[in-house]
Amino acid sequence: MNVVHFENVFKEYTLGDSQVHALKNINLKIEDGEFLAIAGPSGSGKSTLLNLIGCIDTPSSGKIYINGQDTSGQTPDQLSELRARTIGFIFQTFNLFSVLSAEENIEYPLLQFKELDTAKRCERIVRFLDIVGLKAFARHRPNQLSGGQRQRVAIARALATEPKIILADEPTANLDHKTGEGILQLMKEINRSSHTTFIFSTHDTRVMAVADRLVHIEDGQLIEGSIASV
Repeated sequence: MNVVHFENVFKEYTLGDSQVHALKNINLKIEDGEFLAIAGPSGSGKSTLLNLIGCIDTPSSGKIYINGQDTSGQTPDQLSELRARTIGFIFQTFNLFSVLSAEENIEYPLLQFKELDTAKRCERIVRFLDIVGLKAFARHRPNQLSGGQRQRVAIARALATEPKIILADEPTANLDHKTGEGILQLMKEINRSSHTTFIFSTHDTRVMAVADRLVHIEDGQLIEGSIASV
């Protein structure tokens, strides 16, 4: 099953008197459970592509299907609901709330799910802190954690909503080599054990090397190639 399907997608922006063609006729299918890397130079369109997959932005033309749902014509509220229940986000700057503990940061996106009571939220927090190896740091705030630990909290937060897709924007960029390797291995293990789809936007050759598939983008156009599964 394809969890992401782009059909003839274009994205244009107006900057002053100019039209910027950020994406040009994108056709892309991403299967359930893939560990996929999108690579390209700055300004190539990879962040725009990730924003469209994440329902943060909408295309100028073309069709996008996320987990089988046609996103065309959906209201901002409908897109927000789809995003909240289908997609988790991991950022290179972690994007944790500095005043909240690790467990509170993980709980935050769960608060919008009215079907989850306190006990169910606590169960998820404990489970995903355990998965990322941070049960002992549940009450630590971000400034009490290392960069690698903060990224692990961010991974747990993304996983806590049990999404079909994890979007990771340069997740190893602010980590040293050894820590970055550990984070990559953790995400690969989660991908294999839970069948969660991971989609990376990256310059990091380490991410490209462990991806099941590598997609290059240049000047808003895809140049797709496959590499062996690892």
